[in-house]
Amino acid sequence: MTPPIKVLLVDDQALLRSAFRVLVDSEADMEVVGEAADGAQAVEMARSTRADVVLMDIRMPGTDGLAATRMISADPELADVRVVMLTTFEVDEYVVQSLRAGASGFLGKGAEPEELLNAIRIAAGGEALLSPAATKGLIATFLAQGGSSGGDGPSAAEYSERLAALTGREREVLVLVAGGHSNDEIAERLVVSPLTVKTHVNRAMAKLGARDRAQLVVTAYESGLVRPRAE
Repeated sequence: MTPPIKVLLVDDQALLRSAFRVLVDSEADMEVVGEAADGAQAVEMARSTRADVVLMDIRMPGTDGLAATRMISADPELADVRVVMLTTFEVDEYVVQSLRAGASGFLGKGAEPEELLNAIRIAAGGEALLSPAATKGLIATFLAQGGSSGGDGPSAAEYSERLAALTGREREVLVLVAGGHSNDEIAERLVVSPLTVKTHVNRAMAKLGARDRAQLVVTAYESGLVRPRAE
């Protein structure tokens, strides 16, 4: 029997954490292993509980969710921990930074219960929670910020060197991933199997040093491989 997904809830609002706990614990395939009210406590509990998925609020007093996500993603012992950012709005000023910090995706706090549960399962499965709608929001954020999420990322030369390591097919797949397409959709477009697409995605992640699919989207835009366009 597959063990349940271990979920850590991080939010400074106790009432919201309680609501999430009731929802998560109602599912047979997942369980809440801890709650934290700030980012510093979240990092400690991620280590002590060995959580699979952390539902992380971005805005919290003290150590916020962005800083906590950076600490989790930088810790080799927590390499298997997936962070799903919870935002008040799907298009949030911190979305790009949170993905670059290592989050596997983001979800609005107004999401339906089934969406939240599905997000946990997707993240636990190693995929990124980046729906086409969410990807469009991410692109919109890039546009609003002039196409950059800050100056602390790799330089243009470093991006160029990383992209040069990709095969033509890997670059093609990366562009489609950045467009918000699923593996099945990409497979249909390229007339290959979904497994082949997954292999290309995994190889691109390894070559680009991306933690997951969400990181690929950010890298595609920040490197200039894909240019955001206003609709």
